[in-house]
Amino acid sequence: MSAGPDAAPTLQPPTEPGRRARRAAARKQAAGRRRVSVIGVFGELLITAGALVLAFIGWQLWIGDTLIGDQLEKQAAEQSEAWNEAARQSPPPTPDGTDEPDDPTVDADPQPPVEVAPANAVPFGRLLVPRWGSDYLRPIAEGVGVSDVLNKGELGHYPSTQMPGELGNFAIAAHRTTKGGSLHRIHELQLGDHIYVETAAGWYQYSFRNLEYVRASGVGVLDPVPQTAGAVPSESYITLTSCNPILTSVERIIAYGVYDRFYPRDPSKPAAGAPEEIAPTVIQAAGV
Repeated sequence: MSAGPDAAPTLQPPTEPGRRARRAAARKQAAGRRRVSVIGVFGELLITAGALVLAFIGWQLWIGDTLIGDQLEKQAAEQSEAWNEAARQSPPPTPDGTDEPDDPTVDADPQPPVEVAPANAVPFGRLLVPRWGSDYLRPIAEGVGVSDVLNKGELGHYPSTQMPGELGNFAIAAHRTTKGGSLHRIHELQLGDHIYVETAAGWYQYSFRNLEYVRASGVGVLDPVPQTAGAVPSESYITLTSCNPILTSVERIIAYGVYDRFYPRDPSKPAAGAPEEIAPTVIQAAGV
């Protein structure tokens, strides 16, 4: 009996070409899934790597600088106490050789002693800048070697320049970011701000004058009279140098100051004779 026009269609076994087409489609779909999976994994790896890089930069710029800064302040405080103890054992003589000055009320500006440069990488002073906070004090060492001075967070003294108390230019350098970032806030200095250099003898006070931006090759900032080659100095200057812009070393930011006066160390006085402006910092650091 033949099937009518409304009879259900008869199921036919798939042909060989149909099987091949389905297998090819399945393989193509699987390959696409594998490609998507590989791209996804690669993307996740890139995101993870980016997060790690950002975390490292954050550590270098903030957490690392804070930890190194705390260590440097502790180191500077220990040095200050050692200086005070040495001064207690050997009090400085008065100008006329007597034990006491004729008039203790006289606050004369004594002639500043000229510091002697120590061996390379040996700390000999501290930098205090009230503009940068009452807790800012960083060690100054001889030389500007990257590994033995600057990367320790210390400020380094250019050996070719003069020492505190000497006519000419006392020039020091430090990192602006990472490794303690000892000159991170150099751009915040304002006209008349005081900059103090402390040594075993006492405190040299300078007044900030101006900022300057120079190329990395601009060594004229190290002249005895900055940027005036061949000039004979009649004053004492301080020059702070660091990299600019932040996170680059394309150029240098320079801060200049002029010497004002000297405060001799005297452990018998409050804050060991430090100027009133930085007395809280000195007291906190050394417990004087």
